[in-house]
Amino acid sequence: MARLKLDFPEDQYYYSTHLTVRVTDINSANHLGNDSMISMISEARARFLFDLRTGDDAEADQVGIIVTDLATTYRNEAHARDQLLFEVGVMDFNRYGGDITFRITRPQDGALVAMAKSGFVFFSYERKEVMPMPESFARKFPKVNWVDRG
Repeated sequence: MARLKLDFPEDQYYYSTHLTVRVTDINSANHLGNDSMISMISEARARFLFDLRTGDDAEADQVGIIVTDLATTYRNEAHARDQLLFEVGVMDFNRYGGDITFRITRPQDGALVAMAKSGFVFFSYERKEVMPMPESFARKFPKVNWVDRG
């Protein structure tokens, strides 16, 4: 099987947050487990999206985001009590969503721990259907590339 390679443009990161590896995040090999890394990525994504909220039309219409896929590559181990920096960005917008990207590093020694890319679409919980990206969201990221405007 071909190995996955994730590499993102430096100018696509818009947000960062720190998370601490908990003892309960450690697996039997004594490092951060895959399941816990996915949970930490989800927390970083939630913080990023919460920080974007401005009471705009997306909230009024009960439009949210649904994750469609996740790809992660691991570069270094992380251990209990490590502080990890999650840099979060967006790229490859299309009519209904795009990708949220993550670069996870350990600032103490500069080690790259992981890279991840999560696809998303906008979803109306009221209508129970995928919706076009709200203009208010797209306007927040004027430099992001569009894969398809149709």
